[in-house]
Amino acid sequence: MAAANYLPSEDQFLCSICLDVFTDPVTTSCGHNFCKNCITEHWNTNDQYLCPMCKTVFNTKPELLINTFISEMVAQFRQSAQQKASSSSSEQQESKPGEVPCDVCTGTKLKAELGKTEAEIQQMIQKRRLKIQEIKHSVDLSEEDADREIAEGVQVFTSLKESVERGLNELINTIKEKQKTTEKQAEAFIKELEQEISELMKRSTEVEQVLRSEDHLHLLQSVQSLNIQQPPPTKDWTEVSVRPSSYEGTVVKAVVQLEETLSKEMKKLLESELKRVQQYAVDVTLDPDTAHPKLILSDDRKQVNHGDVRKNLPDNPERFSYCVNVLGKQSFSSGRFYFEVQVKGKTKWALGVARESINRKGEITASPENGYWTIWLRNGNEYKAAADPSVLLSLKSPPQKVGVFVDYEEGLVSFYDVDAAALIYSFTGCSFTEKLFPFFSPGLNYGGKNSSPLIISPVRVN
Repeated sequence: MAAANYLPSEDQFLCSICLDVFTDPVTTSCGHNFCKNCITEHWNTNDQYLCPMCKTVFNTKPELLINTFISEMVAQFRQSAQQKASSSSSEQQESKPGEVPCDVCTGTKLKAELGKTEAEIQQMIQKRRLKIQEIKHSVDLSEEDADREIAEGVQVFTSLKESVERGLNELINTIKEKQKTTEKQAEAFIKELEQEISELMKRSTEVEQVLRSEDHLHLLQSVQSLNIQQPPPTKDWTEVSVRPSSYEGTVVKAVVQLEETLSKEMKKLLESELKRVQQYAVDVTLDPDTAHPKLILSDDRKQVNHGDVRKNLPDNPERFSYCVNVLGKQSFSSGRFYFEVQVKGKTKWALGVARESINRKGEITASPENGYWTIWLRNGNEYKAAADPSVLLSLKSPPQKVGVFVDYEEGLVSFYDVDAAALIYSFTGCSFTEKLFPFFSPGLNYGGKNSSPLIISPVRVN
């Protein structure tokens, strides 16, 4: 009968992340158990959905359901522990005042305290072992990323080197061919001229021989028979010339072709880069508590546009009171994250991230110094990065959807034209010390000209 009341030891009910007794225990598909909040927080602060115990990587975030069996076992364990504690307390209360506890009791209590200390030490050891595994895994991931970047870099630069060498050879061959054509033309002219010179010299000799004759009858007959008075037929060389080959534009054309090749390689790189950053996509929603009173948010908190009516909302500290801005509900204080926003049909907008301590009351100057890392559109076609000073952006085409990527530790904020797979602008060397929030400003309505909403779009990786 004793076996029926048997409960496993406390170690079997400890979460390997918090090292405390399970709270809302869940089981992953790899068979390991964790507190629901612990594993959720672990995944939210890491780049991958990774099992902390066996390092199994899940491609998508697993759906976590409470393991009812373990939950019931934990409840029984806690109840048993409480009963033991209550029993121990009762025994202590039954002791008479002034009664000196026996050595056995004292030793038992001491052992219990030492056992608790030992358990805490083991928990600390386990935590540090897990941290070592986490650090090693991060190093492995970094090494994989480094190897991939090196391989990609070698491939690109090898291709560019081959293009440069090929372009140079083609340039040299083109110039040499032009020079050969000039030389052949000159040789033909020289040959023809030398032939005419030969004919003229021959006629000159004949004339000279006749002139030496003292016999006038013979002279007359020679002139008539040889037609010496007429020179042999020749070309009029007055307008004939050999022009040096023109090489103007030859080098420029070769460089333009090289530039086109470089542009194609750049496009491939950017497409690859965009796919990589899209792997860090997060679910962003708008925070109504931060929205300016004239902003209209959709029910799903994914769209925002400017309305003409100022709503009667509480002027809480988080709310923008002057500028028509709104922040995302989610905040980020480590790692990497990415989200996309549709800006199609708008003539004015601003996007990016902002730190938690930004000024939300009164007029705002967006700049990194003031806690804003944003780009914006004005007047329908004027794009700028809100740096210090602002940077005018020259874009080949107006973006319809903008991707925002942040690497917190690297101090990087990048903006992408999603459809064109083109980099719009990057803030680099940033120093982040606070929580960062996605930042949105749909701009004023302007009588319906800028009525289209900013739309937080689902990220689709091609």
